[in-house]
Amino acid sequence: MSPETSQLPVNTVNEAEEWQPPMPPTDLIFDDGEPLESNRHRVAMNLLICSLKYHWREQNDFFVGGNMFIYYSSKQARNRDFKGPDFFVVLDVEKNPQRLGWVVWEENGRYPDVIIELLSDSTEAQDLGEKKRLYERVFKTRDYFVFHPFKVNSLQGWTLDSHNGYQPIIPNEQGWLWCQSLGLWVGIWHGVVEDDENDWLRFYDADGNLVLLEQEAEKQRAEAEKQRADRLAARLRELGEDPDAI
Repeated sequence: MSPETSQLPVNTVNEAEEWQPPMPPTDLIFDDGEPLESNRHRVAMNLLICSLKYHWREQNDFFVGGNMFIYYSSKQARNRDFKGPDFFVVLDVEKNPQRLGWVVWEENGRYPDVIIELLSDSTEAQDLGEKKRLYERVFKTRDYFVFHPFKVNSLQGWTLDSHNGYQPIIPNEQGWLWCQSLGLWVGIWHGVVEDDENDWLRFYDADGNLVLLEQEAEKQRAEAEKQRADRLAARLRELGEDPDAI
């Protein structure tokens, strides 16, 4: 059973924001030219994005992005003072993979429902301070998580209470955190990804099953088919038949 939390209103544009005419999309910058903190940060981000996309491959009502700018006010856009989250999901929107970034005033005032920041020694204070306050008070993002790819015990998460702001998400026995918006657990998985054996941040379904990458699912299916073929061959041998001759 999934933990129950109170239903929160859909994110809308913060009415307290000072209104200015929005900048045309062609005037916005979507790439600051800065690479991710490390190759492990890049792999960790892509692991989250690709596994969720594959898990929801038959759905067309969400957008998932990573290391993309989010423009939420004309003042912020003109100052170019905000770099996008490492991972975010917006629910109940057109899937459209052609977006260069997320421009709130072009998206009917919608903000991310879920954000995950991959901490580094140089960004941790900002991710737990300024950005956390922004996501809580302006974005009103329902679920916010942070994880340092080089520190296995660094996973933290908060869910938004409409009256009391961000409240810590209590981990289960495995140390996983429930993400109400996605209907998935966020937890640690130890394994090899792109030749890097590490403790990776992954999604798990409500039954505790790992949310797989496409290549992992294909490998799993191939192994299951081989096991089925081996069982059939063993049964034929028991019956005196040579499976290689059939």
